[in-house]
Amino acid sequence: MEISGTPMIVLATLGCALLAALALRMIFAPEAREEKTRSARIRAMRPERASDTAHALVKSSAAPMLGLTLPVVGNLPLLLRRADMEGREFSLGLIVLAAGTLTGAGMSFFLVPIIAFPAGLALAAFLAFKVLSARHEKRMTALTQQLPDALDLMMRGLRVGHPINATIANVGRTMADPVGAEFRQLAEQIAHGDYLTDAFRDFAERTGQEDVEYLSVSISIQHGTGGNLAEMLGTLSKVVRDRIIMRRRIKAISSEGRISAYLLSALPVVIYVATSLTAPDYYSDVSDDPLFKPIAVAIVVLVVANFLTLRKLVNFKV
Repeated sequence: MEISGTPMIVLATLGCALLAALALRMIFAPEAREEKTRSARIRAMRPERASDTAHALVKSSAAPMLGLTLPVVGNLPLLLRRADMEGREFSLGLIVLAAGTLTGAGMSFFLVPIIAFPAGLALAAFLAFKVLSARHEKRMTALTQQLPDALDLMMRGLRVGHPINATIANVGRTMADPVGAEFRQLAEQIAHGDYLTDAFRDFAERTGQEDVEYLSVSISIQHGTGGNLAEMLGTLSKVVRDRIIMRRRIKAISSEGRISAYLLSALPVVIYVATSLTAPDYYSDVSDDPLFKPIAVAIVVLVVANFLTLRKLVNFKV
């Protein structure tokens, strides 16, 4: 029996929705994340059982730098690592495939399928990249907030006479993720033969965070020239805290500009939607004009360019 196109689209949509739900469950299940955190902390407290894991971490410390580099996305394995999505590539691929198929099915009502489905997949891949970037930013923000406390904990450990390896391991055991996870990996790398400076350099490359790069450079300078490491960590902790305070002040001062940028960018869309709802025939008189579509496309491009320009103007890097 022949099945028409619309039921096939409905079936494909339902199947893709189920795949997306399953993949989301696999990625974001709270119990799975809690189990992963508990297992990592247990391995850190029992180093004799962590040999295989630590060797794998040491061998793969430079692996993200050799990963797949794409023109727009960049280093995909490194982005997944920074977004704490490492090992979930299959689930992420399922979500992108399902979302792309769903989007393509919706766009196929307005475009031919040969254009709609590739466009849907491209849009889903772009949104997945933005989600990964947002997760990376959120994770790095949390790491930055925890970093001064981690440095203070290391400073106190060094002042009472603990070796640097023990202070790093103590931070990994006592602090929450993401700082806890990163310092556990640091401790395991150093315990299995990696140099202290190389381990901190890998830490900076994994995170891509400016304050961590300062920490890596400070450790390298102290390792080469000597000096009081505890005092250096205390000074760096104060610098990181001052930078956090400065970022918050700049964010508060520029909040009015950001709100103005969002309002100015959303105003054309709000006017168009309001006009379409209150007067549906408003654009019907000119919609058949040959210049209507080019002008509409130009307006959309200008609105997007306006949003990107204003967003660039109100974002400050400290």
